[in-house]
Amino acid sequence: MERRTLVVTLALTGLMLGLGLLGLCLGASWSTPAEVFAALAGSGDSIVVIRDWRLPRVLAALVFGAALGLAGAIFQNLTRNPMGSPDVLGLDSGAYTGALFAITVLAGTATERAVGSVVGGLAVATLIYLLASRGGLSGMRLVVIGIAVNAMVVALNSWIVLRAELEVAIAAVGWHAGSLNGIGWPQVTLPFAIIGVLLVLLFTQSHAVQQHALGADLAATTGVGVSRLHLLMVLIGVGCTATVTAVAGPIVFIALAAPQIGRRLAKAPGVPLLPAALTGGALLLTADLLAQLLLAPVALPVGVLSSAIGGCYLIWLLTREVRRA
Repeated sequence: MERRTLVVTLALTGLMLGLGLLGLCLGASWSTPAEVFAALAGSGDSIVVIRDWRLPRVLAALVFGAALGLAGAIFQNLTRNPMGSPDVLGLDSGAYTGALFAITVLAGTATERAVGSVVGGLAVATLIYLLASRGGLSGMRLVVIGIAVNAMVVALNSWIVLRAELEVAIAAVGWHAGSLNGIGWPQVTLPFAIIGVLLVLLFTQSHAVQQHALGADLAATTGVGVSRLHLLMVLIGVGCTATVTAVAGPIVFIALAAPQIGRRLAKAPGVPLLPAALTGGALLLTADLLAQLLLAPVALPVGVLSSAIGGCYLIWLLTREVRRA
């Protein structure tokens, strides 16, 4: 790890810890840092509030944000394009389609939503790859086809919601906003385990990923199985995106913005994975804290804030890319 990347990593880690402490203090009533540390140690009068209510939400924002940032970095590395994130390519919408099927057709349990999200995300990723591979695979071609597929999948999702029963449609639309409200330990235990397994799997391929960041041709000359690595990275990226979607709904633009912010902070070649993940965790937790504060005591869905922030970032990114072209 380069020195600057190490410094940025430590700074982002410190920022996440500070935001996490703020998230544990924030709630219907303010808790002092001393009360937070006492509750985490198992003493005081706020154990249930802090350890059972606030801590799962804070950890969910950090872990889910890191997973989205990591997924965005993976696809931006694969496409060689800052627009190549899961939400732009339509993987979020595909995961939502799978979850919608589980909600409207099946019983809609957490396991069925998770499986449906993964299947939907993989189906869209496969469709985009098959369409983009005709006539030569390129990053810009992937992004353009991904945007087109995303538009069609969004239309399909709207049709599914309109055809559903009223109560189911209301629940599906509310869940589509992307929210961490009501998150508790039962909802995050399995997703945390899945994301942990995906991170370990990615860590075992860290050297190959670093080689690939310098270019697919160069990576192939050093003995990296590029096709196999691409497949593995797509599976990990879809797995991270679908896992978050299954629990919190589609939370957009974190995967788009976090990798580029992390890359600019680290000034590293390609899109470094660790700064992207840490930036994603910090961004999502910041958005969630703002969602709790803006209309307090009513907590907005975090997806509303991330969409607003991400929309401004997307306009800036498009303007910058047009000027560069």
